[in-house]
Amino acid sequence: MSLLDQVVGALAGGESGGGSTLLQTVLQLVNNPQTGGLEGLIRSFQQGGLGDIVNSWVAKGQNLPVSGEQIESVLGGSVLQDLAAQLGVSPQQASGSLADVLPQLIDQMTPNGELPQGGDLLSQGLDLLKKGGLFG
Repeated sequence: MSLLDQVVGALAGGESGGGSTLLQTVLQLVNNPQTGGLEGLIRSFQQGGLGDIVNSWVAKGQNLPVSGEQIESVLGGSVLQDLAAQLGVSPQQASGSLADVLPQLIDQMTPNGELPQGGDLLSQGLDLLKKGGLFG
């Protein structure tokens, strides 16, 4: 079972554990003040040459896909190694899972096509999880 399957299972009220760990880890990345939070993460994608992709996640409409390799090029090996260690997977598995989860998560966290102003993004993301709004 892939990590994305575990996340979807956890969101559907089925399996917990690995999937919710992935989502919590991704939410921590999105909410990390050291990287500038959601805005800093989006800026990293834009500066990494993936502006069209990340802007599609924020904007209303279709989300463009991203590959694990593109995630790795934007985030860097050390961030992925840290995430992989938290999840107990390889960096390649972590980047692949991020490629599956980030577009949908950022899309859900920017429902009006704009970055949220203020507030705790981690709490907002967990609220989405509780409401079943992510991947739904």
